[in-house]
Amino acid sequence: MLSFLNIFRVVAFLEGLSYILLLFIATPIKYFGDDPQYVKMLGMPHGLLFVLYIILVFMLKMENDWFKSNYKFALLMSILPFGTFYLDWRLKKETKA
Repeated sequence: MLSFLNIFRVVAFLEGLSYILLLFIATPIKYFGDDPQYVKMLGMPHGLLFVLYIILVFMLKMENDWFKSNYKFALLMSILPFGTFYLDWRLKKETKA
């Protein structure tokens, strides 16, 4: 069954993956290879996933005990490279999800 938590975990994974690709693949190609097409191609999906991630954090804050006390941490993890992957690991560890 798809709960908000499961949807959040999928979105967090995709958001983290898109951020890593944008930061470590597309941006160097743009500046060192003078080819901005990858940033344009990855920028919009990453932006949409980021906004969806933030919305889901606030939705989960209302219904999930772990997020009530850790929502600021979850928001911080969205801007750090590999942060969403660490958040997922910590979420599984602490909630036994």
